[in-house]
Amino acid sequence: MKHIYLNLKRFDVPVEYGGVNRLAPLQDWARVIVESTQEELKSYDPKEVEFAMYFPEAHLLGAVAAKGKDSPLQIGCQSVYRMDTAVGGNFGAFTSNRSASSMVAVGCTTTIIGHCEERNDKAGVLAEAGVTDTAAVNRLLNQEIRCAIARGMKVLYCIGEKSEEQEHWEKVLGDQLEIGLKDVDKERVVIAYEPIWSIGPGKTPADKEYITKIARFVKEKTGGMDIVYGGGLKQDNAAMLASIPEIDGGLIALTRFSGEIGYYPEEYLKIIRLYMEK
Repeated sequence: MKHIYLNLKRFDVPVEYGGVNRLAPLQDWARVIVESTQEELKSYDPKEVEFAMYFPEAHLLGAVAAKGKDSPLQIGCQSVYRMDTAVGGNFGAFTSNRSASSMVAVGCTTTIIGHCEERNDKAGVLAEAGVTDTAAVNRLLNQEIRCAIARGMKVLYCIGEKSEEQEHWEKVLGDQLEIGLKDVDKERVVIAYEPIWSIGPGKTPADKEYITKIARFVKEKTGGMDIVYGGGLKQDNAAMLASIPEIDGGLIALTRFSGEIGYYPEEYLKIIRLYMEK
């Protein structure tokens, strides 16, 4: 099974506010994304590939409402809180946080947890409290994963090493897997590998040999869990990633990196065609 994910993170922010959204007015943004892609995605065999899109919270209702009959799209949120509501227990006073129950009630069936930006945020908050133990971040993410799965959600769990961690990448990634997946139903989880050290302007992208090495490590460490490339599935690396047997898909974000930078549905569909057609 292949997995193609789309992380729309903050791509809804209009250009005049410093964002990259030239696609549609905010009230129509999610609808346009779903309606302009779901019909073509029906042409792929659902037994061979699944598609999920992770929207900013404000757009989840619009995305779910735009799903047509037999749509192959799974709509997901960008992480969930480490605690959840319970009948006869906590009613959900988690101000500013997304409980798994609230996301499922909205219509989400999947979530992305542990993206490098979420990891950085948690590490920053912990550092302010004097905690620099990286295992603490993994423990918090583990709680999120378990909350999501307990509500019946699928999880895309992101792991990755920074430039200063490359020399001991096996320890870093091994801990992220061991601690993050502790007591977790692995059948509900797909791993996304983010080579954080290679992501961003002016950095050298991870090559086929390096990605293959990491994918083999993850599969050996996890007993063969599916792993996708989380460093950005793009037009210029789709064929390369498709040629790696150990890689089971990819995570798309921006589709255009020069000129009018941003996410564009027609380019998203082209990336999928390039990857799936090999």
